[in-house]
Amino acid sequence: MSISARIEHVRAQDLLDEPVPTTRAPGPGFSRRRRLTAIAVAAGGLPLLTLLLIATRDTLSLEGQVLLYLLAVVVVALVGGLVVALPAAVVAALLINYYFVAPRHTLDVAHADQVVALLVFVAVAAIVSGAVEIAARRARAAEQAREQAETLSGLTGTDHEDQQSLHEVLRKARDTFAMETVTLKLREGGEWVDVDTSGWAAPGKEAPMRFDVPIGRRLRMIGRGPALFAEDQRVLLAFAGAAEAAYENRELTEQVRQARGVAAADRQRTALLGAVGHDLRTPLTGIKASVSTLRQTDVAWSDAERDELLATIEEAADRLEAIVRNLLDASRLQAGALSVQPQPVSLDELVSAAILAVPDAAAHVRVDVPDDLPLLQADPGLLERVLVNLLDNALRHGGEHGPIEVTAFAGDEAAKVEIADHGAGVSAEQRERLFEPFQRLDDTRTDGVGLGLSVSRGFMEAMDGAMAADRTPGGGLTMRLRLPLARVP
Repeated sequence: MSISARIEHVRAQDLLDEPVPTTRAPGPGFSRRRRLTAIAVAAGGLPLLTLLLIATRDTLSLEGQVLLYLLAVVVVALVGGLVVALPAAVVAALLINYYFVAPRHTLDVAHADQVVALLVFVAVAAIVSGAVEIAARRARAAEQAREQAETLSGLTGTDHEDQQSLHEVLRKARDTFAMETVTLKLREGGEWVDVDTSGWAAPGKEAPMRFDVPIGRRLRMIGRGPALFAEDQRVLLAFAGAAEAAYENRELTEQVRQARGVAAADRQRTALLGAVGHDLRTPLTGIKASVSTLRQTDVAWSDAERDELLATIEEAADRLEAIVRNLLDASRLQAGALSVQPQPVSLDELVSAAILAVPDAAAHVRVDVPDDLPLLQADPGLLERVLVNLLDNALRHGGEHGPIEVTAFAGDEAAKVEIADHGAGVSAEQRERLFEPFQRLDDTRTDGVGLGLSVSRGFMEAMDGAMAADRTPGGGLTMRLRLPLARVP
């Protein structure tokens, strides 16, 4: 009875009709190669032994000659088992009778006791050969039991949290049963599709299907290769259970991954709505109030007051433009739609341009960028945006405590840029949070949605660079940048 036939809740039309052998093939204790070797030993050894004994006939008694033949038969039994040893014993008895029992060179026997001796010789040879055969079978059974125990122990200890554990289970099953392929199939819409496969076979030249193990209502494990035996079914069912557990664990892991992605998207969406609702309202309120004030016809505004209101509108519009730009950049980074055009650029020129773009930066920034610094491979527009953002952050959070220091130096393959302030700094536990979207460690500030550093790091990584936050010696925060050097022809 096949394994599949014993599973009642799986429909018969869903199974392949290839039974698992329930009886062993003849002589599993010795391989075909060993038996051929034993035949060669008997065919060559017995004639050589006969020639040797003929040469020493006068110095060795008949009993000694019989014992030597018995030894030769035992050797044949050890190599090839009873199937080869029993015919070898009969041949040895005939050789003894023909060459060493009077009358010689005939198969006649002069004395009855010699007939008994020859029969006893054949019987003893058969008994010894049978004992050797049984011992070999038991040794092989013990080895199989040990291998099965190790296999079951290994399956019990398999780490099914590993994404590759399903393939590992199938690979171990293929190795254990010497299969050509082992495949786990899944029922989808009435069809069986491959989930994972270990091994390969040319289309149309696959080995016979040797087992088809149903696993629940949706899975089945199929193996193609040499025939199995009834005692292998226990291990086969253990592999089926391990494959089911690995598949279910992989499905759960994928569901958890998707759930985490959905949860992260929900958190980001919630943070975006909160940030937009709060941070966009602030500049819009300032613009609305200033415009409404300027449009009042019952008040005569002086030129200074009018300039102040216009400056408020411009500052709020700049802030609004920066917020919207960061939101658009963050969405492009997340969608993988950011356009990057790397080219050789001069760092000192970009640093100068960034300083000019940040209000009041020229009076508070100290630059130490060598003029002979090698060219960098970067997108000039993106790198300038990164420098502007970092300089603006440094001025807002540390400009009151000392100058902002910009330094740079080059190595063999990359250049490093450091922008250091001497403000309050950030604790080691919070430094990585600086680069998370919608994170503002100083919640009292309302100038942005917390996307600046996240976008800046995204820009750096898009240019094959890197960005990290570190502590400034003496107090403060240092932003460290790394960019590859330009590829010189």
